Amino acid sequence: MSMMLLGGVTPLIKLSSSSSSSSSSSSSSSSSSYSSPLLLHSITTTTTTRTRTRRRSISINALSSPSPVRVRFAPSPTGNLHVGGARTALFNYLFARSNGGKFVLRIEDTDLERSTRESEDAVLRDLSWLGLDWDEGPGVGGDYGPYRQTERTSLYKQYADKLHESGHVYRCFCSNEELEKMKEIAKLKNLPPVYTGKWASATNEEVEEELAKGTPYTYRFRVPEGSLKINDIIRGEVSWNLDTLGDFVIMRSNGLPVYNFCVTVDDATMAISHVIRAEEHLPNTLRQALIYKALGFPMPHFAHVSLILAPDRSKLSKRHGATSVGQFREMGYLPQAMTNYLALLGWGDGTENEFFTLDQLVDKFTIERVNKSGAVFDLTKLRWMNGHYLRARPSEELTNLIGEHWKTSGLLTVSEGPFIDEAAQLLKDGIDLKTDADKALANLLSYPLHLTLESQEAESVLQDNLSEFSTSLLAAYDNGDLITALESQDSWKKWVKDFGKSLKRKGKSLFMPLRLLLTGKLHGPDMGASVLLLHKAGKSGIVAPEVGFVTLEERFEMLRQVNWETLSKDHPVKETATSVN
Repeated sequence: MSMMLLGGVTPLIKLSSSSSSSSSSSSSSSSSSYSSPLLLHSITTTTTTRTRTRRRSISINALSSPSPVRVRFAPSPTGNLHVGGARTALFNYLFARSNGGKFVLRIEDTDLERSTRESEDAVLRDLSWLGLDWDEGPGVGGDYGPYRQTERTSLYKQYADKLHESGHVYRCFCSNEELEKMKEIAKLKNLPPVYTGKWASATNEEVEEELAKGTPYTYRFRVPEGSLKINDIIRGEVSWNLDTLGDFVIMRSNGLPVYNFCVTVDDATMAISHVIRAEEHLPNTLRQALIYKALGFPMPHFAHVSLILAPDRSKLSKRHGATSVGQFREMGYLPQAMTNYLALLGWGDGTENEFFTLDQLVDKFTIERVNKSGAVFDLTKLRWMNGHYLRARPSEELTNLIGEHWKTSGLLTVSEGPFIDEAAQLLKDGIDLKTDADKALANLLSYPLHLTLESQEAESVLQDNLSEFSTSLLAAYDNGDLITALESQDSWKKWVKDFGKSLKRKGKSLFMPLRLLLTGKLHGPDMGASVLLLHKAGKSGIVAPEVGFVTLEERFEMLRQVNWETLSKDHPVKETATSVN
């Protein structure tokens, strides 16, 4: 498939068929509702010269003059911004920026029952948080506005009337009951549930009779016979048979336009050059291509991006957990990590590199490298990537972020100081989200000594004369040597070395029992730094009372109460040290 992507010839849109006169092909899914008197009055004058119209076949092989790249992201403000929608917005943004084009934001709010301004504000906020600034749209303006569909209704009416005058659409007076009966009959005959074309060739007299009675009606588009073929930038050649489509509604009987009609008019009048959207919109291209041709609009290039899948390869939905950008923001994810990860869902630059800034993505992005197969949303990888971006922040910035979070979450009474500086640096490797900092600090401050001693993993340490080791450690605490050693890293290291010599221990036989008795755990961050921080926390009093912090003084009192004789005997294994930690 050979295509010019940046101006010149549009993707091939070809409708092939043999010529015939038939009125049987028609629409499938729309139903009638009641029209307002105002709408009836405004279009009555266009029906007096209507004559019987024969169905004709046409071919579409549209050309367009060279034009700048203009893409759009068009969310419906009926909920939060899904990560799938965010990725579509990102790909549009990257394509526009990498080709010197414009990124347009349009709000498709014709679903009046579900659309809310609160939802719109949330979508705009999420896009801004991701760094996807738009060149035209709400809050920015532009030469092709307004940018909300509810503010463009007069435009839709204008083009609907144009199609009616040219004979591409006709009034359909079928009731909901009649449409349902058509579907039932088609089902019994194993035929597609399409509109039977009852009003496709109605006479002027028949139409005027219904108008005089005030019968509500819709506008239906006359679908020609044949097949439609397009060249999709991502998916290649895609084709449909039109005999399964049927004449479809473009304007409801209440005067509101249907989605496919709105989108076509909007994209055409906003001079959109490339439509990059989710693959679930691929079937809509069929109706939209016919409307483009009927209105004489040049076709944009189409690129349909694959869906984002859950780990079980079903469509990602709420049942799989967080799916909206706002949820991930509230959970502590960074915008840089989100945009980087979303870009990798179906795209890559052909190298092993996985980390890209937004500017780097703009520089490297090409739509041709977007994969047409579904991409699995891997939360573990997103967390890992977020941790990379979090730890890559300047040390002072990272410390401030973690310190403020500890105070906000109620673990500490202050957000800055020596303890926070040292604790943030000690614990940062275990923090992928800022919320992980709570668990990391709470774990450092805890002292699950008895649970660890009763675990299976502690068995070997317990049997290595741990009771005698504990007696020696208590003696060092009582005579003040240990507390003095906690004033600096150097004095701590010297004390540990001397303590080991006095017990004729070194390596694992020294550090494992020392870690267990002082921290209550068998694993964790650097033991010396941990113990020094525990000493600082005890002296400063900055730990909130409800956290359950066990000071060093309280830890040594607990050690004095341990019944080593009982522990040395065979004891039931309650849980592993891994689960304790």
